[in-house]
Amino acid sequence: MRTPAAEVDTSPALVTALLHDQHPDLAALSVTEAASGWDNALFRLGDRLSVRLPRREAAARLVRNEQRWLGPIAARVGVPVPAPVRVGRPGHGYPWHWSVTPWFDGRVAADVPVASRRPLAAPLAAFVNRLHVPAPDDAPANPVRAVPLRRRHDRLMEYLDGGRIPRARELRALWERLADAPAHTGPPLWVHGDLHPANLLVTSDGEPGLAAVLDFGDLTAGDPATDLATAWMLFDAPGRAAFRAALPEVHPHSWDRARAWAVVMGAATAAHSSDNPRMAAIGDHTLTQALGS
Repeated sequence: MRTPAAEVDTSPALVTALLHDQHPDLAALSVTEAASGWDNALFRLGDRLSVRLPRREAAARLVRNEQRWLGPIAARVGVPVPAPVRVGRPGHGYPWHWSVTPWFDGRVAADVPVASRRPLAAPLAAFVNRLHVPAPDDAPANPVRAVPLRRRHDRLMEYLDGGRIPRARELRALWERLADAPAHTGPPLWVHGDLHPANLLVTSDGEPGLAAVLDFGDLTAGDPATDLATAWMLFDAPGRAAFRAALPEVHPHSWDRARAWAVVMGAATAAHSSDNPRMAAIGDHTLTQALGS
């Protein structure tokens, strides 16, 4: 399967037109296309800003969550995040709200050799620890993140039965062993929801450091084990051990749920990335690591 198709056209010309009408003080800045993911098109705006336009209706709802919640979260987590500095509304035929956010320099962690990512363990653990606090009752709901694991069973089986994922039988057996781990107890905590290596930016010079955490579109409240799946998505075994050691004590049941979430997210990524080599590599790495330990 391929990356979901865009439901609208986006372009630098559209960005400039929207800015001219809604944020005219920014309209003279240069606009260049930077990236296009599953949910958003990203444009660099001048040297210090970027513009994120949802490319699908499902993503438009997620952008509104970011606009409401990322400001307070940014003040707490101790790592740069793309909290909107301006918000935009529909216009020029474009149907959804959009955001102007800071531009962060650095490399995507997915493009850093796996063994070289180990220095990210401690700063990423610190970020997760600061993020995972009780969320308010009106925190955004998310049907596919931070929920009880068994809710993801049917969809995972579709991926594993699709014939595209190697070692599917082993992954099914691992899932069945992990998916009935005791559920998260206590209040729902804030969860990033998509803490994979393409959503982590690292410093460009010297030993990799954590430069920014990107894309909070799946932000929700629930089981923080969802985010701990990054231990298998980002790291190798030594990096994973360093990450776990840098966290407050993680109960074995939580670590089992995190590994199960790695299977879920690795399978989804692998199944939907036939046209995206970077994401396909993330999916393959995650599933291989999950089968290891």
